Amino acid sequence: MIFRRKNSEQELSPQARERLAEIVEQYLTDADDATRRIVTAVAGLLAKVAYADGHYSVQEEATIQKELGRVHGLSQAGVDAICGLLADQISHVALLGDHDWTRDLRDLAERQLRLEVLEVLVEMAVADEVLKHEEQVQLRRIAKALSLTQDDYNAIQAKHRDKLSTLR
Repeated sequence: MIFRRKNSEQELSPQARERLAEIVEQYLTDADDATRRIVTAVAGLLAKVAYADGHYSVQEEATIQKELGRVHGLSQAGVDAICGLLADQISHVALLGDHDWTRDLRDLAERQLRLEVLEVLVEMAVADEVLKHEEQVQLRRIAKALSLTQDDYNAIQAKHRDKLSTLR
């Protein structure tokens, strides 16, 4: 074969994604399984949006730290462990499909929480004050997979219009 796709799904190991779930389980010991699955899904989707353009910036890492720091019961050590995994292996976490994460959020989270997750994901995408095309495509696809509408996405994105050089 003359042409090969970089980072095809077959070349990426799911071990980093499994490790993400293990870290969440390790540091959210008092939470039930549904809560751990929701937190894992949110962390995974944050990584997916952060890496949508193939680059993981300092601003994106800081945003992930901030958002994970808001999770009730997740210690700073847990946040650091997740962020350490992402710093080392974000491509392995982000580039495989996210259908398990979006399914868990659809099945386990009420609409209001799914909207909050989408808002956090949009905030992740604008952490560097530029909403790139790849990030928009990713966010719209995730919104649909979360059973949210284009209107939901547009309303959340509009809240960040002042931060978005691509929308000015």
